[in-house]
Amino acid sequence: MSIRFAPVIMRDPMQYLNVTEAGELSEAYWKVNLVQRLNTSVASSPYFNMFLVAQVKAHDKGFLSMEIDIESMLENRGDIHHLFPKNYLIKNGIVQAQYNQIANYAFIQQEINIKIKDSLPAHYMTEVIGQCNTKKPVYGGIIEQDRLAENLKKNCIPDGFESMEIGDYQDFLQRRRELMAEKIHQYYDSL
Repeated sequence: MSIRFAPVIMRDPMQYLNVTEAGELSEAYWKVNLVQRLNTSVASSPYFNMFLVAQVKAHDKGFLSMEIDIESMLENRGDIHHLFPKNYLIKNGIVQAQYNQIANYAFIQQEINIKIKDSLPAHYMTEVIGQCNTKKPVYGGIIEQDRLAENLKKNCIPDGFESMEIGDYQDFLQRRRELMAEKIHQYYDSL
C-alpha cells in the first residue's frame, strides 16, 4: 500500500511568497546563515554578488571614493582592494583562504589602490583621517569627516577599522560579514 500526499495548492502567489519568506528568510537567516555564507574566499560567490547589487541599488561610492560609484567600477573593471592588504597578511602568516575572504574585499579606484599598496589599515586610514583635517587629499577626494563616515558605512567598514592591526583581522572579518548581511537584508526589504 502506498501513501499519497495531496499537494498544498496556494492560488494566491503573495500567500505563497509570504509562507516561503517566513519559512526560509527568518531573522536567523539574515543574522546567522547569511553571515556564515559570506565566510568564503570565492569572489564569484552569489552572496558577494548580492552585496554588490545592494551597493549598486543604493548608488554607493567605491571605498574612499568621492565621485565614482560601485556600478561604474563594475562596468569599467574597477579594482578589488584587500582592506587588509594581501602582502601584509601573508607576511603575518595568514593563508590564502583567509586573506582572500570576500569580507576583505572592497571596490576601489585604481589610483587609490596603488597609493595604499601594502599599507596596513592603521597606517592608511590615519592618513585618510588626516586629509579631512588638512583638506589636502592623499587617498581619494574625501576631505570631510561626515563624507568619510558615510563612505565607510556604505562600504560596510566596521567601527574602529582605522586603528586595526593583524590581531584584529578575524574580528574585522566577522563584523564586516554582519554589516554586509545587513546591507543585503535592507536591499531585499526594499524590493
